[in-house]
Parts: sequence; structure tokens; C-alpha cells
Amino acid sequence: MTLCFSPVGDAFRGRARKFPALVNCTVIDWFTQWPEDALLSVAAKFLEEIEMPDDVRKSVEMFMPYSFKSVNQMCELVKTKERRFVYTTPKSFLELIKLFKSMLGKKKNALVEAKERYELGVVKLNET
Repeated sequence: MTLCFSPVGDAFRGRARKFPALVNCTVIDWFTQWPEDALLSVAAKFLEEIEMPDDVRKSVEMFMPYSFKSVNQMCELVKTKERRFVYTTPKSFLELIKLFKSMLGKKKNALVEAKERYELGVVKLNET
């Protein structure tokens, strides 16, 4: 039987406290960090559906693993200075990509609305 839990948040700690056999009577396999080329490949796969120039796409794809690794380095710093664990998981990386896509969509919509408002204003000024 395989159980998968994310170490992020209080849910894992709560489950371990309520059901001590999860920790005492099982083998825990902690997954290691993804290599940079795997992060780059995942970013490229999930961002391929977004319409953008190739040079911008390449820059964004290369920034995703860099930003995720930077967060991991800060997690280590927090661990040494504050003695507090902050976890990043593969799901965190996927959430980063999802957040980027969401924010990009919102900004595109805002720009389209601003452009339409501007064009309508120009038409009204010409009519006046």
C-alpha cells in the first residue's frame, strides 16, 4: 500500500499526531529535489500552450527553474537561521507555473480592456 502526503502545511503534522502508526510502522521515502533540466522540461511543457514570442518563451522557461531554486536556497537559510522547515515540493513548482499563467491571463485581459477604452476615447474625440 502506498500513501502520499505533502509535508507542506499542518495537515501532515496533524495526521502524524492523530495516527502515530503512519510514522512508526511505515517506511518513509522522501523525494529528492528535481534536477534543473527536469524543471526546465516541465516548465516548457506547461508553457507551450501560451502564445508568446520565442525569445520571451525561452526566457520565461529558464526563469522558472531559477526562481524555484532560489526559493529552495531561501528555505535552507530559514532553516538555519530560524530553525523552521519550509518545504517546496514538485506541486509547488506546478503551482508556480499555474500562478504565472493566471497572472499573465489577467494582465492580457486588462491590457485588452485598456486598449478598447483608449480606442473608444479616440473615436469619441474625433466625433466631437
